[in-house]
This record gives sequence, structure tokens and C-alpha cells, in this order.
Amino acid sequence: MAVQRLEHVGIVVNDLPAAIEFVAELGLEPRGNGEVEGDSVDRIIGLDGTRAELAMLRTADGHGEIELVKFHSPPTPDGDQQAPSNAPGIRHLAFLVEDIDAVVAGLRARGAEFVGDLVRYENSYRLCYVRGPEGIIVELAEKLS
Repeated sequence: MAVQRLEHVGIVVNDLPAAIEFVAELGLEPRGNGEVEGDSVDRIIGLDGTRAELAMLRTADGHGEIELVKFHSPPTPDGDQQAPSNAPGIRHLAFLVEDIDAVVAGLRARGAEFVGDLVRYENSYRLCYVRGPEGIIVELAEKLS
């Protein structure tokens, strides 16, 4: 696999301000926040009608990030191993890869379950979600030049 680094850990929360406060108390530095919605987001994460707020926090060494996400829609279900990408808890780990097509081909050959589609997101990344063992969702990201 061509993983270059762990990009971020995404955690779905019900109370975004409280989660930001908790993570900041651990020493992570706020990096930015925003809202996401639209067709590209829906296609990447395999949901319809997505509308969410998010906050990024970075470790002091600058090498690790946590993405905290509060989904406003669709409604957040109770958790299970086949939970969609907006279920509470740690929902995905993101890895920056060098050749997303090769990584996807290797995972498909091993029977990996894809959550959504491989999508070009704006002019920044090609992204997709893959469900791994125990229902863990892995986001693969290839940075566009």
C-alpha cells in the first residue's frame, strides 16, 4: 500500500463546541472550522442530503490532526459495525496516498466494501471511503497537483 502518512482521524459528535473544548484541552491547536454539504460530499461519504459542521485540530508537532464533525443531516443513527459515515464515535481514519487508483485496485482485489464513490473533490483531492474490519471506515486521499 502506498500510504504516505496518517492524514486525520474523524470523530462524529453530537455537541461540537464541547468536543472542540475537550480536544483543545488535550493540547491540540484549532486549525479551522467550516461547513460541508453538496453532491461531492454526499458521493464521497455515501450519504444523501449531507449537511455538517466541522472543526480541525492539529497536534503541537504539526503531524497529526483530528476532524470533529457534527452532522445536521441526515439524522444520526445508533452505532453498529455497519454504521454509515455519520454515526457517533470514531468513524474514519484518513490516509494520504500516492496513487489512489492502485490502492483502490488492491483493496478491491481483497474484497473491501466501498462506502461511496471515488470522487474528485473540488481542485484539491481525489477521495473515497472504504469500510474495513470491525466497521472501521478508512478515507483514502490523493492530493491533486
